[in-house]
Amino acid sequence: MIITRNKNRLLLASLALLASTSLQAYEPENTECIAPADPGGGWDFTCRQVGKTMQDLEAIPGTLQVTNMSGGGGGVAFAAVVNKRNSDNDLIVAASSATATRLAQGAYPGNDMSQVRWIGSVGADYGIIAVAQDSPIKTLPELLDQIKTDPRSVAIAGGSAVGGWDHLKVLLAANKAGIEDVRTVKYVAFDGGGEAITQVLGGSVQAFTGDASEAKGFVDSGDIRVIAVLAPERLAGDFAAFPTAREQGVDVIGANWRGFYAPGGMSDEAYDYWVETVGKVYASDEWKQEMADSGLAPLDLQGDDFQAFVADSVASITELSKQIGLIK
Repeated sequence: MIITRNKNRLLLASLALLASTSLQAYEPENTECIAPADPGGGWDFTCRQVGKTMQDLEAIPGTLQVTNMSGGGGGVAFAAVVNKRNSDNDLIVAASSATATRLAQGAYPGNDMSQVRWIGSVGADYGIIAVAQDSPIKTLPELLDQIKTDPRSVAIAGGSAVGGWDHLKVLLAANKAGIEDVRTVKYVAFDGGGEAITQVLGGSVQAFTGDASEAKGFVDSGDIRVIAVLAPERLAGDFAAFPTAREQGVDVIGANWRGFYAPGGMSDEAYDYWVETVGKVYASDEWKQEMADSGLAPLDLQGDDFQAFVADSVASITELSKQIGLIK
């Protein structure tokens, strides 16, 4: 009888422990999104627009604080999350093909995508090449021909580091246009697309390589002119007027996925919450309208599916970087 009573006590204690644990489900408090670049770029757009939609849907309490943390093509933010905020359940970080590119090329501390947890995607952003509105360059072939004739006369600015995704896109276009030594293409790196476009407007550089979403405000204001969209066909909405590179005889496509990662030590409960919340944003009518307005293409991946997708992205960009000679 004593043994039976002891077993019953142990069973009741176990049930009580399980019950108390289940009551400790994650409840967000001071939610935050790190944009690993200065204001105005694609990562900043991802944090702010997704955060606004989360608030509109009342999917988070209060507002999503956006912290800009530029440097190293996202490496400064990656290191800060891994080394200082590894167990922060309230934190998410904007990511993209540029993130996968830097991981593929060994440019982040540790260079291991498994150091963080991958939450989900919110769309794919096709690349563009643009010039100032008053630029004498009217088409992509004109820009590439000028590079062929006098490489030093053309500098192209982007919001990723040298060897990053913005750099790779213009190198791919140059390669398709018959520029055999793509190292002659002069690329100038800035911390975010907003700063890169500002340099174009100031005349310091002749063209911009980036993504549709980060350039939209400058397109709407008439400050820049898109000379090529790196998509299979013309985008819908506000970008429908701009020709693709393919239309101009340069067969190149550059799609930049956009999504989020979280600290590697985030609890399973918090991780599941953020996966579900990003999924709610993607499925909402509000976000579908934002995608149409910003030129984002569909890409709906969450949790394990997104983790596998990022792993594939890192592997394919590693191979591409080797082919172009950026890494050995």
